[in-house]
Amino acid sequence: MSEQHIRVDYLARVEGEGALKITVRDNQVVDLRLDIFEPPRFFEAFLRGRSFHEVVDIVARICGICPVAYQMSAAHALEKALAITPPPGVRSLRRLLYCGEWIESHALHVFLLHLPDFLGHESAVSMASDPALRPIVERGLRLKKIGNRLMTILGGREIHPVSVCVGGFYRAPAPSELRPLLPEFEWGIEAAAQTLRWAAGLEFPAFDGRYDFVSLFHPDEYPMNEGRIVSSWGLDIAIEDYEKHFRELQVPHSNALHSVRADMGTSYMVGPLARLHFNFERLQPEAKALAREVGMCPPMHNPFASLLARGVEILHALEEAHAIIREYRGIGEPCSAEITARSGVGMHATEAPRGLLYHRYRVGEDGTILEAKIVPPTAQNLRRIEDDLRHYVPSILSLPLPDATLRCEQLVRSYDPCISCATHFLKLEIEHV
Repeated sequence: MSEQHIRVDYLARVEGEGALKITVRDNQVVDLRLDIFEPPRFFEAFLRGRSFHEVVDIVARICGICPVAYQMSAAHALEKALAITPPPGVRSLRRLLYCGEWIESHALHVFLLHLPDFLGHESAVSMASDPALRPIVERGLRLKKIGNRLMTILGGREIHPVSVCVGGFYRAPAPSELRPLLPEFEWGIEAAAQTLRWAAGLEFPAFDGRYDFVSLFHPDEYPMNEGRIVSSWGLDIAIEDYEKHFRELQVPHSNALHSVRADMGTSYMVGPLARLHFNFERLQPEAKALAREVGMCPPMHNPFASLLARGVEILHALEEAHAIIREYRGIGEPCSAEITARSGVGMHATEAPRGLLYHRYRVGEDGTILEAKIVPPTAQNLRRIEDDLRHYVPSILSLPLPDATLRCEQLVRSYDPCISCATHFLKLEIEHV
């Protein structure tokens, strides 16, 4: 009987701290643990007792890469709890702000965190030292800057925006503030298309996950803030029914909860591949045409191809943002709804760059938060990542150690787990017993 141990004592380039430990016996994985040992952050606990006015700004601090996602899910949920309808025009501005976040977050992942894995480089800095690849890195930084600039104009700053509030915005930009961005978005659309065509020629490791995809579905648009929750295994529910169909589990080896389907106890995938699976026909025209050209038509069950899925969504967000800015005439005053505190419960989910993000709040008569529940996309994907590794590792055991290391890196990073950027992702050790 042959036994191998794959041990990663520290996972870098993920949001927080974790380790990977795998035991293989006779080419079968008998134990696998994605050990998330970062201490709990207790956001749900310290929201209790706060005024609902404070929630949107507090939850933005959960993530410096996708703060808008937390703000959008919180604002929508609290508006339901308080029976608030934002003024006309708020909806399109919220989509525009979300476009900015999708652009900057996806550009960060594609160009700086994931591409080095496919090109034999340890980092984007290493890539930039290669004259042939330096223009790719510079293009990625410029695309990210476009998203950051849009978030600054709409949100007041690019990290942890301050203009979003329950009921709308504290301030809405004038058309004259947004229109100067149009030429840069036109460049961005061309640059994103060029990158997607180039990236489609990369070598993607073979793997077929046959996933239960889960995402929002909207009949008229590519989903960001609204829709129904659907799955490839037959689910079609209102957002309010999320907790009836999904549940969180505490596992001994992780301070992060794992999410599973409540009926079957099985893992599922959220994120760009899931969104494309259900909403391909609602992509912006150039994004849809180019996705077809590079073979990113659903169904697509290779997680490594999520690099291309994010590229498609960068192009989509650039196109949609350009169209919104071109038609924007301002939303007038007020740019937020009047609010009278009342008791209520509201739940909502939006599509963060990494996937479905669910919030639920119970509010007291004085507007105080009595209960809060937040289910981020990375927590929903953790069980799925472990399942992927369990099925994938036996196929790479015969590879040399550096190659096996790279394949494990690529697979985990394909999910873009919420990232605190550090040195390198994995230090892999295989112990032959």
